[in-house]
Amino acid sequence: MQKTALVVGASGIGGSNLAVELIDKGWTVYGLARRPLEGVPGLRAVAADLLDPASLQTALADVAPTHVFITAWLRQATEAENIRVNGAMVRNVLAALAPKKSVRHVSLVTGLKHYLGPFEAYASAGTLPETPLREEQPRLAIENFYYEQEDEVFAAATRDGFSWNVHRPHTVIGKAVGNAMNMGTTLAVYASICKETGRPFQWPGSAAQWQGLSDVTDAHQLAKQLVWAAETDAAHNTAFNIVNGDLFRWQWLWGRLANWFGIEAAGFDGTIRPLETNMAGDEALWREMAQRHGLVEPDLKKLASAWHTDLDLGRPIEVMTDMTRSRQLGFTGYQATEDSFTGLFAKLRVEKLIP
Repeated sequence: MQKTALVVGASGIGGSNLAVELIDKGWTVYGLARRPLEGVPGLRAVAADLLDPASLQTALADVAPTHVFITAWLRQATEAENIRVNGAMVRNVLAALAPKKSVRHVSLVTGLKHYLGPFEAYASAGTLPETPLREEQPRLAIENFYYEQEDEVFAAATRDGFSWNVHRPHTVIGKAVGNAMNMGTTLAVYASICKETGRPFQWPGSAAQWQGLSDVTDAHQLAKQLVWAAETDAAHNTAFNIVNGDLFRWQWLWGRLANWFGIEAAGFDGTIRPLETNMAGDEALWREMAQRHGLVEPDLKKLASAWHTDLDLGRPIEVMTDMTRSRQLGFTGYQATEDSFTGLFAKLRVEKLIP
């Protein structure tokens, strides 16, 4: 039977790479986003507002997917609003598809805030989990929009009879413009500014992150696990962590990233020095750099998410992720983390997003 995917959030880091992976594997792929993803051969773009049920009904009138991959979310001012808005997005898209009775499987992408807590209480005292993080660890006793999204999937699965998976990546490294959480591109932009101005490439985070073990998730690795789980019956109806499969310390990687750009690295010096502060006021400089180097995106805010990078690199504990559950079921994907970053940097340079 031909498999037809609806990728919700197809313009983001996770969704765009997933769409390409599915198309390469012969799936029919629809990409749903507020601003449809362009330039992907074989992708059938669908534009709709996930918070507008009527918009979804119209946009999905002729779409009957067998598989739904939900990679979208919208950041709000409070966790209560995150819960209301992001829960509604999941509920609305599954409700719009329910009458078609075509959906056999739903995959939801969340992340490590499942274990570390929401933005308002992220990796803070009283919520610090034991690491490595494992899927069987219980939910925290605090509000979290990831839990709301999961519960909406579980409720729809009970109603409509489809199987499901939840995928929990660490920081996702990949290319997307206008993405709310984008460490790789943020660091590439920061390094480019350092090279342009002669500033040192200053570590912005905590001692625990600088010295401790860490891991990240390449967007291609996430895509491969999403497809593997959807196609593997034995993997259905459970949650999976997903990271590259290696471990590193930022005190090792930071200088190697600086070397790629040919700039001076400055490590942890006893003080957290947030990127949001370090890059404050660089919007005009970036516009000048874009004009001088012929870059295609002059808006710094569409490329850099300093707040999110600060959140991850400022954590008071080392964070690494166990993947035993998916390994035992046959997922063998692996990606070297240094290559994730340098491969992204090269792609951004070729596409004229950084000089």
